[in-house]
Amino acid sequence: MTTVALLVRPAEPGTVLEHLVDSGAVTAAEATDLYAAMARDVAAAVRASGAELLVNYRPVEAEDPTEPGADEASLEAVRSMLAPALDDPDAPRYEVQVGSSLSARVGNTVTHLLDRESVQSAAVARPAAAMLQRRIVDSAAMKLRGSEVVLGPATDGRVSYAAFTEPVDFENAFAQPAVETLTDRGRDAGLDVDFLEMLPVAETPGGFATLVSQVRARQRADLWVPPHTAAVVADLGLVASADGDGLSVSRD
Repeated sequence: MTTVALLVRPAEPGTVLEHLVDSGAVTAAEATDLYAAMARDVAAAVRASGAELLVNYRPVEAEDPTEPGADEASLEAVRSMLAPALDDPDAPRYEVQVGSSLSARVGNTVTHLLDRESVQSAAVARPAAAMLQRRIVDSAAMKLRGSEVVLGPATDGRVSYAAFTEPVDFENAFAQPAVETLTDRGRDAGLDVDFLEMLPVAETPGGFATLVSQVRARQRADLWVPPHTAAVVADLGLVASADGDGLSVSRD
């Protein structure tokens, strides 16, 4: 069984999806609603799969993120945020993140799970990968039988999902383009690397526009969409529009 760590933080205005706010795609208040919705969809996808969900939350009150103590306020905020998507909000494990950067936090979590807890495989996901589905999580688990590293390529050279049966050198492992950096780290460690289907991630304006476009197109085709994210897209009237050679998000 794979243990999937969902890296989240309490959704507060000005602290989540800042690039989308800076681009004018959403306001700071709307970004908190969007972040919460995407986090719920990713949590639900993992819970529906054959994996174990570990909610790895940021201790926002910690003075030293490399040695955080208990942060009950952050824990309760994250638990409440995810509750609407979980049949039992207490079913997942909740553990505090440790590290001063994304690469450090991922490295600490994955290495701890593989080396200290001796899980078969460990993976990380983040709310911005709202299109993650149960079948993709399960597909990654199957691919891990033949490759020690399995990555989900995403828009802008990013990754939507990263899974491991062996640790790699995680120092600056998410430096852009993260999909190449993580592949290099796996190969440098003598490991085999495989890939999942590409998904949009809402970490950049372009990735967000792709996500909005896919949600709207899939709804029109009566196909699956991440329900919480789709509801926010509809409530805000978000649409993807041509902007030069790319896409940007506007209102209908």
